[in-house]
This record gives sequence, C-alpha cells and structure tokens, in this order.
Amino acid sequence: MQPLHIILLILGYFSVLILISFLTGKSANNSTFFKANNSSPWYLVAFGMIGASLSGVTFISVPGWVEGQQMSYMQMVLGYVLGYAVIGLVLLPLYYRLNLTSIYTYLEERFGHYSYKTGASFFLLSRTVGASFRLFLVANVLQLILFDAYGVPFWITVTITILLIWLYTFKGGIKTIVWTDTLQTLFMLISVGVCIVMIKDDLQIKNLFTYISENKLSKTFFFDDIKSGNYFWKQFFSGAFIAIVMTGLDQDMMQKNLTCRNLKDAQKNMFWFTIVLVIVNFFFLAMGILLTDYAVANGIDAHKDNLFPMIAMNGNLGIITSLFFLLGLIAAAYSSADSALTSLTTSFSIDILEIDKKQNEQTQEKTRKKIHILFSFVLIATILVFKYFIADVSVIAKIFQFAGYTYGPLLGLYAFGLFTKLHVKDKLVPIICLIAPIITYLISTYSKNNLGFDFGFFVLILNGALTFLGLLFISNHQKSKSFIIPIIMSLLGFIRALLNGFEDWRAIVFLVLGIAWFSIAASKFKN
Repeated sequence: MQPLHIILLILGYFSVLILISFLTGKSANNSTFFKANNSSPWYLVAFGMIGASLSGVTFISVPGWVEGQQMSYMQMVLGYVLGYAVIGLVLLPLYYRLNLTSIYTYLEERFGHYSYKTGASFFLLSRTVGASFRLFLVANVLQLILFDAYGVPFWITVTITILLIWLYTFKGGIKTIVWTDTLQTLFMLISVGVCIVMIKDDLQIKNLFTYISENKLSKTFFFDDIKSGNYFWKQFFSGAFIAIVMTGLDQDMMQKNLTCRNLKDAQKNMFWFTIVLVIVNFFFLAMGILLTDYAVANGIDAHKDNLFPMIAMNGNLGIITSLFFLLGLIAAAYSSADSALTSLTTSFSIDILEIDKKQNEQTQEKTRKKIHILFSFVLIATILVFKYFIADVSVIAKIFQFAGYTYGPLLGLYAFGLFTKLHVKDKLVPIICLIAPIITYLISTYSKNNLGFDFGFFVLILNGALTFLGLLFISNHQKSKSFIIPIIMSLLGFIRALLNGFEDWRAIVFLVLGIAWFSIAASKFKN
C-alpha cells in the first residue's frame, strides 16, 4: 500500500466526518455541545459506545497481548458485565434523577465544594493521560506507515491527528460524536471481520471456532497461581471495578448516556452495549491467535503492539487487508479520542470554571471554545512526553495500571457517598485522595518485590478501599470511627486469602470473619 493511498483514505474518511459535523452542528449551542439537547436515540449511543470503549488500543494491543497472556483478557471482559450492571441499575438512575450535565456535580451535593473539585480533577488527569496513551499508539503507527516516508517529524503527525479531531467536534460537540462514533464503530467492526477472514483463508483454516478452541493460546481461565497477575478472581473483580470507574464514573462515557431521552433508554443502551462488547472482545482475542500463528508460519518477527500493524501492512495478505486495517485503526482511535476531547472540555468548563453558574450564554460559548483549543494542545504535549519516556510494554497494560491509581479515589468517593449516609470534613478530602494512591503504590510494590504477589489491576480496588477508609476517618459522625477496624479486618482478610490461597483454611476463616465484620459495619452505616 503506497503512502499516497493512505493519504487519500485519510482525507476521504475525515471529509465524511466533517460533513456529519456540519449537518449536526447547525444551530448548535452549549446544550447541544454538552448534552445533545437530550435527543439521542439509545441504539445509536449503544452502538457508538462500542468503538469508544474499545479504541485504537484494543484494536492493536489486545491481539498483541495473546502471545504472552493467552486469552486471559476475557476474564476481565466477563468482569465488565458485572460492572455495567452496577452502572445501569445504580449510577444511571442517580444521574438522571439529579439531571446532571457533569456527573461530578453529585460530589458537591453529597460532600461539598472540595470533594467536587477533587473528583473532577482526578477525572481530568485520568482522561488526559488515557486519551493520550491511545492517540500515542495510533500516531506511532501512522508515523511508521506513512509520515516517515515523507520525512515528517513525529510532532507534526501528532498535531495533525489532534487538529482533525478538533475540526469535527468544536461546534456540535457530543451531538456530533454520537453520530460519528456510530459510523466509526461500523468501520472498525467491518475491518476486524475482513482481517479475520483474510488470515483464516491464508492459513487454510476450515472451522474458525474449532481452530481457536484447540489452539494452545486459547486458554482463558487461570485458577492455578493465585499470586499471578492473571489469576481469574483478581482479573474478574478488577474488570468489574474498571468498568464501573472507567465508564460509570467517567464523564467521557457517561456524557453519551446522558444524551438519551430518558433513563429507560439509557438503561437499554447499557444492556445491549454490554452484550455486543463481550462478543467483539472475543473476536479481537481470536484474531490475536490467528495473527500470532501467522507470524510464526511466515517467520515474521513481530510482537505485542507491533504484531497486527506489521502483518497487516507488509502486503502479504493483499492491499484489501492493509486498507481495512488502516480504516479500522483510524475509526477505533478517533471514536475514543473525539469524545475524550469533548468530555475534557465539558468537565473543565462546568466543574472547574463553572461557566454555567457564572457566565451568560454568549460568554459561555466563547469560553467553551477556548477550553476546547486548550485541551487540544494539552493532548499534543502529553503524547510527545510519552514518545520519549514510555516503556516498551503493551499500551493497554499501561492504561489499566495508571487507571488503578487515578480512578481509585473516584471509586472510594462514590462508594462512600452511595453506601453510607455519613458526611465528611470536606477540606480534608483532597488530602485523602492524594494519600490513598501513594499508599497503594507502596503496598503493591512491596507485595510484588518481597512476597511474590502481583496485585495487577487489582490495585484499583485496593486504592478505592483505602480512599473509603480515609473518608471514614474524616467523617463527622464520631460513632463511625469504631467501625474503621472492622473494615480494615475485612480488607486484610481478603488480601490474606489472596496471598495464601483459598485452600488454606486459616485464610478462609480470616476472610469469613472479615466479611462478617464488613456486613455489620455496612448495616451501621446505612442507619
């Protein structure tokens, strides 16, 4: 595939997106940009969210992960199902009842001003880094297959990438994104299907499902080594909590749900989105097995994030495969990045600057456009930092590891707000939310280096639990202090069970006592 072909594909693709932006951005105002005037069809939101959830990272990193981790990622995907159920049954009713534009305004109503700002700030940090990770991966691929051929430096590649996003989101915002994400998800799924069929035919596989099930890389469930990072229960519960925080407590993902006409539509969206997402992730992992076997059969030295791009673009599978790979990659990357830029603009405008409270409609629109440009530059700068400092590991692993530290305080804040009636000393909340990730890092590092126990993505749950304990400690209700020890007991009981294995009867007794203590504490909190 020649560089000129790639340029024409990119130009044609973005011409379509800009046309959609023009059509959806007519008579757009702040309500259109932030909430799409609450008029989005639920089925469009559900379908578009698939692309936003998967992103270019899933498109490239998940297939590349199979070689080293087999299909263990599916354990996390199954955990997502539990997490999305919590979102649909607990969080969405709350957000619709309060009629929120930014989901973090709940924290102000529940705890106070400092808690509100803390939650919004952690989201801004999390989403900026997460979106930059994703765009960094795609920009690297574009640099390799296109811009290096013309001697274009990496920083220009990144700038062009962000500029294209800004062009089709600056006016219509979330209303435009609901429609563009639908189109981009369709392109991405077609691309995966075409690539699977082309590799299957080249390897002369008669029955794909039989081939996958009998392949040594298809092992999905890991119950053997409880200290391993891919142990089933660690990944399952980590997946559930990652879904809750990276979707349910994330302005980016929830902003789409809040554009639905009502709560019932939003819940239907979440239900169908969950089913399709599980199926799509299975096919990404299946494609990873095919790609790995294809690389071995053809002597291609490609691993991790380089596996899919190198095979798809080397020309052996034909120009059709290269074309659809590139189309799918661009679609997956931009369906995630465009909504990230819009949600960052929304959160900073509403949560930090509070333009809806302090400015008239005309001034709000001017401010919002300036913030949109500001975050475009922030993403460019962050991606350039990753280019020169990121380690040579799977990008998807990096994203989930980072999420464990930045989304943990959000998990603790919302859990405390939803499951207790206690109030806290609001000014101390930022301190608690900064201390919890630090302690989490120290515990995780010590455990891995000295005990041989890898928390993996489970650091998110540990971080949230420590934040919860910290909030309990600074609560205004003096009686609540007596329940700090029972909750610590439950946490230690669970960790001991993980460290020693559930076959150790002492660990089981410790865990049961911890759960009993926690149940007593929880019932007291509700009263």
